[in-house]
Amino acid sequence: MPKESPEIIITLIAGTSTLLLLGALMISFLFLYRKRHRRLLQERQQLKLSYERELLKSQLEIQEQTFRQISQEIHDNIGQVLSLAKLNLATMDPSHLPNLEQKISDSKKLVSQAIYDLRNLSHGLSTDYITDLGLARAIEHELEMVRKSGDYETLFECDGKSYSLDKQQELIIYRMIQETLNNIIKHAASQKIIIHLRYRPEELTLSIIDNGKGFDLTPITDNSSFGLGIKNMHNRARLIGAGFQISSTLEEGTSVTISLPVGTPIT
Repeated sequence: MPKESPEIIITLIAGTSTLLLLGALMISFLFLYRKRHRRLLQERQQLKLSYERELLKSQLEIQEQTFRQISQEIHDNIGQVLSLAKLNLATMDPSHLPNLEQKISDSKKLVSQAIYDLRNLSHGLSTDYITDLGLARAIEHELEMVRKSGDYETLFECDGKSYSLDKQQELIIYRMIQETLNNIIKHAASQKIIIHLRYRPEELTLSIIDNGKGFDLTPITDNSSFGLGIKNMHNRARLIGAGFQISSTLEEGTSVTISLPVGTPIT
């Protein structure tokens, strides 16, 4: 039997080694791929859970905010209207017909106003009213509640043909608007609040502007309550695929902008 030459042996060893190396590389690649795939699935699941938690948190915050508004509206406005109607009824004198007719007419108007205000308030008892009214009308209603306090001049401008967004996206955007308005009321010392809503085929843009005292964004940290609030709105915007920007100038006011590309998938 002929002996194998050293060249053949070396070739066989090299080929075997190459195959083993390729096999090891393929196994390592598959291992790394599966590890990365599992990590991506875990991250996606974590993002989904974060989104669901944020959605639930927004729903609860909207309800809490709405209940406060309802309580204040009943106390400050509807209660006074019904008290005036009651006073008219209590002071009616059947012997003075002209005065009686006027009091009846005034009482009807007051009761009608109370019914109208209560109907508006009833919209806020469920977060579904954002979908029912549409985002633009819901924002306008929120701004009207601020105006009725008597402390602010408000302006709402809607540009473009309106369209519906994903229900969850609208809810989170609406809550971000509420949070921004609350910050203005608490900190801005402004007299005027303007909200611009722009519908474009490719993007929805929302701007909230006040003429208050403004602030310096530089020293804000995550440890401050205001810094946490800004970070929270950034996170909410990220979860629905929206952009969030805030700019402020001392003694000139603050502007908050939310921009959402149309058709953006929820994380």
